[in-house]
Amino acid sequence: MKTIYQLLVLLISTTLCAQNTATSTDVVQNALKQKTALAKTSLVKNIPFKNIGPTVMSGRVVDVDVNPNNTTEFYVGYASGGLWYTNNNGTTLTPVLDNSPTQNVGDIAVDWNSGTIWVGTGENNSSRSSYAGIGILKSTDKGKTWENVGLLDSHHIGRILINPKNPNEVLVGAIGHLYSPNSERGIFKTTDGGKTWSKTLFIDENTGIIDVAIAPENFNIMYAASWERERKAWNFDGDGKNSSIYKSTDAGNTWTKISDESGFPVGEGVGRIGLAVFNENIVYALHDSQYRRKSEGKKTTSFNFSKKQFENLSSADVLALRNKTLDNYLKAYGFQEKFRAENAKQLLRPGGVKPKELMTFLENEMAIAFEEPVIGAEVFKTTDGGKNWKKQHTSYLDGIYSSYGYYFGEIRVDLQDENSIYVLGVGIIKSKDGGKTFTSISSENVHADHQALWVNPKKSGHLIEGNDGGLNISYDDGENWIKLNNAAVGQFYTVYADNQKNYNVYGGLQDNGVWFGPNNARIDKRWHQTGQNPYKSIMGGDGMQVQVDDRNPNIVYTGYQFGNYYRLNLETEEQEYIQPKPKKDEKPYRFNWQTPIHLSKHNQDILYLGGNKLHRSLDKGDNWEEISEDLTAGGKEGNVAYGTLTSISESPFQFGLIYTGSDDGYINITKNGGGSWTRISNNLPQNFWVSRVIASKFKKERVYATLNGYRFDDFTSYVYVSEDYGQTWKSISSNIPTAAVNVIKEDSENENVLYLGTDNGLYVSFNQGNSWEMFSNNLPNVAVHDLVIQPTAKDLIVGTHGRSIYKANIETIQGVSETILAKNTHLFSINDIKKSKRWGSSWSQWRPANTPEMIIPFYVNSDKEVTLDVFSENIKVNTLTVNADKGFNEAKFDVSFSEKGRKKYTKKNKDTEVVAAKNNVFYLPKGKYTVKLNGEAQEFEVK
Repeated sequence: MKTIYQLLVLLISTTLCAQNTATSTDVVQNALKQKTALAKTSLVKNIPFKNIGPTVMSGRVVDVDVNPNNTTEFYVGYASGGLWYTNNNGTTLTPVLDNSPTQNVGDIAVDWNSGTIWVGTGENNSSRSSYAGIGILKSTDKGKTWENVGLLDSHHIGRILINPKNPNEVLVGAIGHLYSPNSERGIFKTTDGGKTWSKTLFIDENTGIIDVAIAPENFNIMYAASWERERKAWNFDGDGKNSSIYKSTDAGNTWTKISDESGFPVGEGVGRIGLAVFNENIVYALHDSQYRRKSEGKKTTSFNFSKKQFENLSSADVLALRNKTLDNYLKAYGFQEKFRAENAKQLLRPGGVKPKELMTFLENEMAIAFEEPVIGAEVFKTTDGGKNWKKQHTSYLDGIYSSYGYYFGEIRVDLQDENSIYVLGVGIIKSKDGGKTFTSISSENVHADHQALWVNPKKSGHLIEGNDGGLNISYDDGENWIKLNNAAVGQFYTVYADNQKNYNVYGGLQDNGVWFGPNNARIDKRWHQTGQNPYKSIMGGDGMQVQVDDRNPNIVYTGYQFGNYYRLNLETEEQEYIQPKPKKDEKPYRFNWQTPIHLSKHNQDILYLGGNKLHRSLDKGDNWEEISEDLTAGGKEGNVAYGTLTSISESPFQFGLIYTGSDDGYINITKNGGGSWTRISNNLPQNFWVSRVIASKFKKERVYATLNGYRFDDFTSYVYVSEDYGQTWKSISSNIPTAAVNVIKEDSENENVLYLGTDNGLYVSFNQGNSWEMFSNNLPNVAVHDLVIQPTAKDLIVGTHGRSIYKANIETIQGVSETILAKNTHLFSINDIKKSKRWGSSWSQWRPANTPEMIIPFYVNSDKEVTLDVFSENIKVNTLTVNADKGFNEAKFDVSFSEKGRKKYTKKNKDTEVVAAKNNVFYLPKGKYTVKLNGEAQEFEVK
């Protein structure tokens, strides 16, 4: 018989499990207001963050809007990196969305006559990190200020169109929620500049509008593509009978479906559709067909073998295949989300499964049957305004995309040439005969996965193209490309810092591998001259977690998606594949997209790696042992790996005291190195992704956990602490504005200080989570995926999913106590500075003088003007007056004398030479000095 406590726990768990519902617009609006208010009052709003790149590897572009009268001026929208502006053809890019509540962009539109910018927030792809937006943002002052003009619950925007003759008439295609049904999707129209909206086309709560295109000379004639899709953490279904083409002849006020009985595909296998309009009657449609190909006997695809042929191969035959060949085969049959060549080969090695057994396993695990490959990309054309559509090519467009067309779907037509079209996918191809034949225009300077393309309507061959790796320009129709990666818009999943004196920062990026570089690298264009970028690539694919051996920084553990990890030796450039392999006759392991690894601080030869079970290696990954049973709720049928571990943490107090978290809401603990396990998450909200579980470094019994409801469109901030190994939990989300939480990190020195990264910002707590303060100085409202503290340098490293890596010195934060926060003022310690002969001079008369800068950190408990006096012994050599905000402040001191101070100093120190630098500034000589604030004093030295 259950106790009252057990019944209560069961009731709470059941209730919480039932509450996996999308966050309402009221909650989102209140969170945005709360965040704005918190930014103004935050104690840490003046602590500065510095972006440390890299820029050499970019992030996903979603749209480009070019001034038709000056093609060197354009805006670029990045999926989670904001909106950027250039008026010098991309030589430099400037962010213009940083003062808005989000950096998540789906589509952009610009009225170039007035300069008005419209941003549809929320990415128009349906990827695992396609973040939701907050409706439509509008700026009438070129991005200085932004106004939210509605459609807050649309989440993801497919397209925005402005009537070129009436800038107040705007049409929006909204895709809607990614993970849940909702009604604010379809086509919306405003005729008063966004003050009011009317919904002119609505299909159902699971079908939105992915594309809308107008006839170039007639705004009344427009075509729209609806898209039925459903994404879950374990499955994506990107096709359905409601995916269709619609037409309007009255500027979008009314719509008629035109794809039925027209020659265009209909039914359950119709996927995403992209549109390109040449004129009122001539339209191209790019269709992601999820219908299966017809069997052609012995050779069904261009991937060299059919399913039956594959099953009849020996393990040795499959192992001999090139990884690219095997990857293409797996993708063609729908396994790209769950299986890669490396994983398959690992299972097929001697003593493992046979090809037929592997296919049986995949069939059982997948939501779809293992049939013929999908048709994939296909191009249709109409010449009569959509009454009839005809497929333009007879062969398959292999290699563009197969079973993951949800990530692609853009097609363009050259308005100078009806038969010149461009199709975007993994590669980018062009046709000069209306789609009958194609040639590739991908090149060595262009990243894969193409998302956006502008074709100059007045000059054929001039292209601006956006992809997962940034931005490119061509002036010869794609024969040659210029790369425009100069903005720090990388989408980092993870970051790491090693323990070297001048430490390196490492990180894994979406679709862009793993990179590392010195934390103080110069992020500029100098590397174009030297040929050496300070950041180096050490791994391909989607870059994942990094661990570095504290004894030898050349030994790095890292990898790419779905548990494909390696041990690298950066000095010898050797790499060893180390993914754990199941025993013979056992089921293959399930690995999360972001498979967690953990290098033990107790012994740097010991590495942990999480699949659905926890694996431990005692010899740097050469050999593995299972130290758990399945620590998840079990896999689910679907085309995405699920029922996998997402977080691993070992207590620094005790070897073998380990916590794990899973994507389906399980948190487990072992106190004996995996001898036995206990689930400790039963009284937490159920089914949510465990984004972090962290064993405290200050108290053995303490553990932190964060849950993430993003994959249910639930943006609640779930943050918890336990003081008894997870037997009981306390919520510490307190005043965090609603946003899904990705990471929590303890300070390296101060037990009371915690850092928290959400899908929309970074926070710090000085009281173990009872209340939170928001960072915002040079840190935009961007998703923070990972945090790491470099303890010697006292730097906080921030990995953002859209704006690359930031760092901030947190020495003052680490020195905080309740006593200090209660004081009227407090002066923190000041770092010494090294004297340089270059102070006040420059190597060129045409360049500004080199001026020193010393930071004087201090705290005040209210907004006030403060005076900082600098002394040499009892002589006041300078005074700084600062208008300080309540909280932490930094005064910048150029290490100079005041005129009065210099005279007093030289009078007393006649033997010390004080001469003006070349800029006529008198700098302090070597020696010890004291800064005083309201009776408090801190020393520093000019060395």
